[in-house]
Amino acid sequence: MKPRILVVRAPGSNCDRETAFAFEQAGGQADLQHINRLLEQPRLTDDYQILCIPGGFSYGDDIAAGRILATQIRHHLNETLAQFKDAGKLILGICNGFQVLIKSGVLLPDLANGHPVATLTWNDSAQFEDRWVNLASFGDRCVFLRGIERMYLPIAHAEGKFVARDGATLDSLDQRGHLALRYSGQTGANGQLAFPENPNGSQRDVAGVCDDTGRVFGLMPHPERHIDATHHPHWTRLPQRPEGDGLALFRNAVEYFQ
Repeated sequence: MKPRILVVRAPGSNCDRETAFAFEQAGGQADLQHINRLLEQPRLTDDYQILCIPGGFSYGDDIAAGRILATQIRHHLNETLAQFKDAGKLILGICNGFQVLIKSGVLLPDLANGHPVATLTWNDSAQFEDRWVNLASFGDRCVFLRGIERMYLPIAHAEGKFVARDGATLDSLDQRGHLALRYSGQTGANGQLAFPENPNGSQRDVAGVCDDTGRVFGLMPHPERHIDATHHPHWTRLPQRPEGDGLALFRNAVEYFQ
């Protein structure tokens, strides 16, 4: 039986169909649902093994990227998603979905005082960055990255800079294996990549973060935009490849339940 994936869209989401298609190419059965349906019927999640919040500009990214959808989740669906996670299921946030997960507290909750452990803020360039980046995975905690060492994926965001609350928090997240995906390239000053290899100025070159369980993951790059070899911008000049780099991430999620 195919694992079922719930792709939750909101006004302004624009990568929902591509994300559902990627999950189906990986062997899953994906359904699209508007956030309002989930607010009306939170128990919809009972029928699914994977929940994904795709990329785009939810609610126009008014106030801040992902903030409004994150607030809806924190106030109305926090318990639902906590139960979903506690049941051993998977949660994925891509780009805007990553912004939503981290700002809602679903991804890196601070149970002590309720304040964010980290956030995603404006790129150092102070503008929208749309480019392809090299990525490397770190550690073995994250379910979605198992067996993946490197990827080449596109990014498209204005608020993708990962910033931890303070230095001690950043060190703790690093040591505990939460900083699971990072931009890769020639190391610059102080061990930090320079632009454009690190396209937004993220601390420790962070491109993706997982929670303690490794089953909740958010990343700024778009794996659904590179699931076929022909999606690569230089595919005609490269040796023939069976698939795009992003497909393995979706396959890991689907195979986790098989």
